[in-house]
Amino acid sequence: MALDPDDLARLYRAHAADLLRFFARRTLQPEVAVDLVGETFARAFANRARYRGREDREALAWIYGIARHELSMYFRRGVVERRALARLGVERGSLTDSDYERIEDLASLRSHQAALAEGLASLSIEQREALQLRIVEERSYAELASRLGITEQTARARVSRALRALAKATDHLEGTPGYA
Repeated sequence: MALDPDDLARLYRAHAADLLRFFARRTLQPEVAVDLVGETFARAFANRARYRGREDREALAWIYGIARHELSMYFRRGVVERRALARLGVERGSLTDSDYERIEDLASLRSHQAALAEGLASLSIEQREALQLRIVEERSYAELASRLGITEQTARARVSRALRALAKATDHLEGTPGYA
């Protein structure tokens, strides 16, 4: 059964804050989280005729599926999009300081940032450098290996170990994959 616009509006009012928290905890960027909530509901609206569930919990699961897809696409296209926007001179609408604070409080970002900082501090210099090149600068493993003067296999191992250490440092936080 397709969702009608009123159903989506009701779901938005009931769950947008939770979805904002979901995105903010994964991106650590309040503006991005706001954009992703909007994109998720816009995609849900555009595809509402495809929805086949009957209950709110099914609709919510469907929306979170869209949200996970939007998050994945954000990470895939992030660098390309930011470069294109900069080239075109397009600026994103900015949030006020109180908007930032509200989102950070809503998502408990300060505790997440502190745990992440502790995790980063526990990494070896080699692991931090590999993580910086691979994750932040989005370089290929071949580029990473060449730049660090190591094999590609060693580069992959350093990044993998660094990510595992960060996951361990943050797994006690609500909203992280290992949280029980």
